[in-house]
Amino acid sequence: MEYVNLEKLGVRVSRLGFGCMRFPTTPEGKIDENRALAMLDTAYRAGVNYFDTAYFYHNKTSEEFVGRALMRYPRESFYLATKLPLSLISSLEEAKEIFEGQLQSMQVEYFDFYLLHCINQKNWKTTLDNGLIDYLLEQKRQGRIRHLGFSFHDSYALFEEVLTCRDWDFCQIQLNYMDTDIQAGMKGYELAAQRGIPVIVMEPVKGGSLATLSEDICRRFQQARPDWSVASWAMRWVKSLDNCRIILSGMSDEAQVADNLATFDKPQKLTQEELQVISEVRAMIEERTFVGCTNCKYCMPCPFGVDIPENFRMMNTYAKYSNEGQLRFDWKDMEDAERADQCRACGKCETACPQQIPIRAKLREIAARMKEQ
Repeated sequence: MEYVNLEKLGVRVSRLGFGCMRFPTTPEGKIDENRALAMLDTAYRAGVNYFDTAYFYHNKTSEEFVGRALMRYPRESFYLATKLPLSLISSLEEAKEIFEGQLQSMQVEYFDFYLLHCINQKNWKTTLDNGLIDYLLEQKRQGRIRHLGFSFHDSYALFEEVLTCRDWDFCQIQLNYMDTDIQAGMKGYELAAQRGIPVIVMEPVKGGSLATLSEDICRRFQQARPDWSVASWAMRWVKSLDNCRIILSGMSDEAQVADNLATFDKPQKLTQEELQVISEVRAMIEERTFVGCTNCKYCMPCPFGVDIPENFRMMNTYAKYSNEGQLRFDWKDMEDAERADQCRACGKCETACPQQIPIRAKLREIAARMKEQ
């Protein structure tokens, strides 16, 4: 197992972190505990010592299960991370109640890594308005939190504001070879590196999308390294970045555990030739864009309620990554009136579109595609 010393924190952690949000589930939707326990045991025995969960994962059951599972190991042999669910909090008292409940649910006296969960504009305001940082720093002084950080989901401008407001122990950002310019992105990674703040990476495989690529793209990877899985290329790209200290993987089956353990068997950066393959693949993926929508929203509002940019974003994501599960989720996540099949072909959107996109025709294509689901 590949390890890294977090000099700032005085700890030695596995670079592969076990993300506990995508355990295998039973037909009823509950965690399949027998399989999940076996997966955790396999990872632990192979040297994984960082386990990341959160209040919301698996319909609020992940924390209790993970705490119960990790109780079987010596407490000093692993690092446990969980998060304060900011979207549920409207007062300091609520934060205190949730924090105490997490300790009790997970049957631990302290959290090794504790995060303000999902920082965006709204949640950052909640954090500041309710004095949550001061409260959590007090818990740190009491030894109930060892290291304090945050996970981030918003613009780079907000990331810079949050990162520079204090000397954080670590931060957690979304980063993969396709998402270098969204949210914190590479600019955020570089800022954290400059400030000596370790980065923990989530979504290194873009929620599985970088493991479900088209056959021609998969062939390009296999030509270069037939012994590597497509998903492992994404993991290897992230772990080639020195300040990406821990890379989280939400493993959902035994094969993913085995593949990740092979990927993190020893320190190994991508070569220049392998980085060139990544660049070629990135270009191949971008070429699959369904529609050149820039999300300017000049087409909005639609008189009938169709969310045109969201339909285009959804279909662009599918065209690039062939992820049927994500496509179905995005479609279901929209309100009925927002979906492409509600277009009445009035044409108002096309007269406003600066890109001269044939919006009505594209919406018809999406509606026809989703009718097949």
